[in-house]
Amino acid sequence: MKFDGHVHSPYCPHGTSDSFKQYIEKAISHDFTDITFTEHAPLPLNFTDPTPQQDSGMNPEFLMTYFEDLQCLQKEYAKDIRIHIGLEVDYIQGFEQETRKFLDTYGHFLDDSILSVHFLQWQNIFECIDFSPESFMAFSKKVGSIEQVYNLYYDTVLQSIKADLGQYKPKRIGHPSLIHKFQLAHTVKIDDSARIREVLDLMKEEGYELDLNSAGLSKTHCQEPYPPFSFIDYSKSIGLSIVFGSDAHSVADLHQHYNVIYPK
Repeated sequence: MKFDGHVHSPYCPHGTSDSFKQYIEKAISHDFTDITFTEHAPLPLNFTDPTPQQDSGMNPEFLMTYFEDLQCLQKEYAKDIRIHIGLEVDYIQGFEQETRKFLDTYGHFLDDSILSVHFLQWQNIFECIDFSPESFMAFSKKVGSIEQVYNLYYDTVLQSIKADLGQYKPKRIGHPSLIHKFQLAHTVKIDDSARIREVLDLMKEEGYELDLNSAGLSKTHCQEPYPPFSFIDYSKSIGLSIVFGSDAHSVADLHQHYNVIYPK
C-alpha cells in the first residue's frame, strides 16, 4: 500500500482551486494505491475564527457537495486507486459538544479522518498557532513565553486524544508537533522531547494513528516533518500506527517529501 492520508482540495478556502481529478491523476501517476481527502471541516458556528480572513474551515454550505463529489470519484476511479472520503476536524477546547454534534450528523459519510489542533485558548482568547510567525510571537507574549505556548499546545493535543467526541471521532492525530512550525523564526531552543513522547505514548495507548506529516519540511521556519525524524523512529519502536500525509493544499504539494520520509 502506498498511501497519502492528508490531502486538501478545491473546497479549502485558504488553498488552491486545483481540481480533485488533478490530485487523483497525480496520485495514480506516482503509483499511490490510496488517498484520503481531508478537507478542513467547518468550524463550529459559535466559534470565531481568529485568522484575518476567517478562512480556516470550509464553508458548511458546501459540505454535502464535497461528499457527493468524492462519492462519484470513488466510483469513477475504483479500478485505479482507493479514494477515501475524510475531513480534518479541529479540536477546539470548550467546543467539544459542538464538534461531537457535527460528527454525529456527518460522520457516517467519512471513511477516514484526522483530528488536529490549530487553535489554542489563553484566558478568553483563541489564536491560530500556525498562521504566521508574527501572530505566534504576539500570542507567546500574552501567554508568557515560547515554552509556555509549547506546553499549552501539547496539553491541548493530549486533551484532544482524551476527548469524548462520539462514535465518529477521528482516529488519526494530525501533525502532533505543529508547534514547531516557527521554531527557526523565534530561535528559542525548547527541549520538548518528553512532551512529544508523552503525546505519542498516549496515542499508542488509546489506539490512535499518527499523521506523519511531511509539510513542515517545506516550511521556511520549520525544516522538519511533524513529528521530527527521531520521533518517527520512536513511533515505530512503540508500534504506533503511522499514515503518511503530505498535507497538500495544491497539486504541486501532493506527496511532498514522500521519498525523504520513505527513502528507497
